[in-house]
Amino acid sequence: MKEVVHIGTRSRPGPDLQDLVARVARGEQEAFAGVYDAVAGPVLGVVRGVLRDHAQSEEVTQDVLVEVWRTAPRYRPDLGTAMNWILTLAHRRAVDRVRSVEASAAREHKAALLAHTPEFDEVIEQVETRLEREQVRRCLRTLTELQRQSVTLAYYRGLTYRQVAELLALPLGTVKTRLRDGLIRLRDCLGVST
Repeated sequence: MKEVVHIGTRSRPGPDLQDLVARVARGEQEAFAGVYDAVAGPVLGVVRGVLRDHAQSEEVTQDVLVEVWRTAPRYRPDLGTAMNWILTLAHRRAVDRVRSVEASAAREHKAALLAHTPEFDEVIEQVETRLEREQVRRCLRTLTELQRQSVTLAYYRGLTYRQVAELLALPLGTVKTRLRDGLIRLRDCLGVST
C-alpha cells in the first residue's frame, strides 16, 4: 500500500519540517536526520517520476539530500513550505540529470560520427592521388607505342633495361633511348620541372 504524502502539511506527528530545515541551516546534524526521514521517500518519488531508472533515481535523491544540507541557509519560508522547496530541488536535479544524459549521448553520437569520417587531409590526399594517377595515364597515352611499352615495363613492372630489351627483342641502346625520350615527354606533359 502506498503512503499518502501531503505536500506542505504534516502527515503524522513529529517535528516541524520547517523548523528542522532552519536547524539544519545552523549545522545541526540531528536535525538533518529528521529532514532525511521526512523527505527521502517523497524526493525519491519525484525523482523516479522524471528519471524512471531506479539506480539513477537513488543517486539523484542522495545528491538532492546533500544539496539540502549544503543550501539549507538559503531556504526562505516566506516563499513556500520546506517540503515544496525540497521537492522543487529534487525535480530540478532530476531534470538536470535527464538533460546531462541526453547531452552526453549526443556528444558520444557526434564523436562516433567523427571517428568514422576520414581526416580532411586524408580526403585531399586521396583526391590528389587519383588526379595524379589519371594525369599520368593521360600523359602515357601521348607516348609512342614503343615508348609506352618501355616505360610501363621498366617503371610499373620493375624490369631492368636489359630485361625490357630482351622482352621486346630490341637492342639495349634502343630501349635506353626510347625510355629516355618517353620520360622526357612524360615530364613535359606532367609539367614537372627539373
